[in-house]
Amino acid sequence: MYELEYPAPAINAEGAPQDKGPTLIVALHGYADAGQAIEASADHLKAALNNRLVATFDADELIDYRSRRPATTVSGDNPIEIENLDLDMRAVWDVSGKPFLLLSGPEPDLRWQGFSRAVTDLVKKFNVEDTIMVYAAPTPSPHTRPLVVSAHGNSKKLVDRMFRFDQSMMVPGSAQLFIEKELAKQGRNVAGYTAHVPHYLASSPYPQAIYSLLDSVSKVVGLDLPLKSIASDIEKVAEQLEEQVMDSEEIQGVVAQLEEQYDSYVERYRNENPQAILPGEPTVPSGEEISEEFEKFLDALGNEDSWKELLLNQDLNDQEESVIEETTDSTGPDVDSPDENGAGGGNTPGQ
Repeated sequence: MYELEYPAPAINAEGAPQDKGPTLIVALHGYADAGQAIEASADHLKAALNNRLVATFDADELIDYRSRRPATTVSGDNPIEIENLDLDMRAVWDVSGKPFLLLSGPEPDLRWQGFSRAVTDLVKKFNVEDTIMVYAAPTPSPHTRPLVVSAHGNSKKLVDRMFRFDQSMMVPGSAQLFIEKELAKQGRNVAGYTAHVPHYLASSPYPQAIYSLLDSVSKVVGLDLPLKSIASDIEKVAEQLEEQVMDSEEIQGVVAQLEEQYDSYVERYRNENPQAILPGEPTVPSGEEISEEFEKFLDALGNEDSWKELLLNQDLNDQEESVIEETTDSTGPDVDSPDENGAGGGNTPGQ
């Protein structure tokens, strides 16, 4: 069903623990691809980052050419180009050089169960730590509010602080959902992230959905993904949408209704899930993340001499601060003290 590249590229990050493998991002277009966000996300990563082929799936086994009718260019008497229907897995290196895997291409038409088992075999072979499926669905949400990315999955660290639906729902099946089920059955960490695209923009390219999906992935699994060029596209599309809305009172009324529904739902969700990071709010490190960073810091100290040097420097700093405090108490403060409450306060949602 698939063929591995030889020699295979080195995928584990340099200096990373042997038991901690790469992340796998799965972006198969053809299902739940509102705003063309899934295909565009994969294309952006492959165009912007260094990558190498790891495995190629047999399109003749998995793709129904008759139903897809790949576009073919005929020049003169001969067909010279046929639309690319490649389905493959690639090793990709983020901006900082950290590797991850990307499975992308058209969703298979055939043999979903066999395909899911094959992907699971590759997950085991490359010791994948976390697998994230990306989706994009049309929803009754306004483009004037922060785009929602909801999460589902079996791993607390992948979904815990993201927007989630607690109720059960029935949705059309997909190859990615089959992969999720197979990975969960094998006890692997797997999650799905869904961008909620305004339904009236579902058939057009919507860069905000691309940005929000990749931004969510990067924050959760610690990848440094290039998003600046997408941000500039977001501004252009926002300006075009604003012009269209201003030209139609009917559209303004529809958007206003969607805004009211959105605000009501988000407020209710905030009350029910006070620890969640809501759309448009900055990500705050969890206690587990802070603990992990502290452990890395301690590991970086190295040996006993480093500890002694650190403690000696800390003692000197404490003595200097003590002298400064005594001087300040006798002469009075020269500047205003910062607000005890810090810069806290409510976060203003933004795109």
